[in-house]
Amino acid sequence: MSSWHLECSACDARQPGDVLASICPQCGQPWLVRYDSPWPGREAIGARWDMWRYAAVLPVRDDEQPVSLGEGATPMLDLPLLARELGVAKLWVKDEGLNPTASFKARGMSAAVTRAAALGVAGLVVPTAGNAGAALSAYAAAAGLPVRVFAPSSTPAPILATIRALGADLQLVEGHIGDAGKLARACAAEQGYFDVSTLREPYRIEGKKTMGIEIAEQLNWELPTHIVYPTGGGTGLIGMWKVFGEMRDGGWLSRDVALPHMISAQADGCAPIVRAFHAHADRATPWENPQTHASGLRVPSALGDRLILRALYESEGDAGSASEDAIRSNTARLSRASGVDAGPEGGCALAVLDALVRGGRVPPTARVLVFNTGSGASYRV
Repeated sequence: MSSWHLECSACDARQPGDVLASICPQCGQPWLVRYDSPWPGREAIGARWDMWRYAAVLPVRDDEQPVSLGEGATPMLDLPLLARELGVAKLWVKDEGLNPTASFKARGMSAAVTRAAALGVAGLVVPTAGNAGAALSAYAAAAGLPVRVFAPSSTPAPILATIRALGADLQLVEGHIGDAGKLARACAAEQGYFDVSTLREPYRIEGKKTMGIEIAEQLNWELPTHIVYPTGGGTGLIGMWKVFGEMRDGGWLSRDVALPHMISAQADGCAPIVRAFHAHADRATPWENPQTHASGLRVPSALGDRLILRALYESEGDAGSASEDAIRSNTARLSRASGVDAGPEGGCALAVLDALVRGGRVPPTARVLVFNTGSGASYRV
């Protein structure tokens, strides 16, 4: 597919798809990509084995080569013994730790850097809790673009080492990702670099939505009843909910296929989405003093809070948080039950699922997909 435009997620603003776009100038909310051409049939899926097999429904021109490192096409593993132990009918884990630079962030950065490079940016900048910085460093290197990364000094050392190895200009920040974000925006203004922060440009969502297409294809165009997603900035959850609707409207899913209940998993020490969801709010207030060893979840204020909450409400989903001890024990539990080298974000997702099942909020008939968004190796020295 080669024609698209941008629509604001909150107001009636529109913009062409062939210009660099940050947040909506009218209301400060994220743009979403909307396609002008009819959704093609499933025969448009390509023969390549990465996320760009879905190029027909992604923002890439017909004459462009995407900036790709082989991202996507990650396994979805059936875990019958753990399903029985938890008390659900079916349980899968999708292992995003097998992506380039060991996390799901590769998908979004492949799409974002593809568009940024095509539009002639001078360089790229991002604040990161870790994995986004590593992914951007890799894709910027592949595209031949300079990149500056602002990361909290508490970011796991292996991730910082990866960022340095890929040639990025790494700037350590005292504080959390919000503090890094302020410096990244200042850098963008002063250096003319393009800011690819979560939802400050519209294309990372498009890369992340390929997780949703893969789930459907891997289940023969069916879907789980529940998806448990560890939520920091929430781009993956937003992207999947977007593409489930696109696939159903475009005929890739049968009209009688029920869309999943989306479940947001966060840490007790940083749970702004969980707090907002249970207050029935339409936005989340920033979390005070965010604390969790799951660095990908240490996001006190998500620009996409309204979109995350909208997906939870529209899907009749849920949200829950887990203690640090529960995250650690369930990270080990997931790894030992699956063979996946789970990161703490995946452990958090499993911990939240366990609590929701025990609380009667996920039924025993559920067919549940848990996301492991990054490799546990990134957290070990």
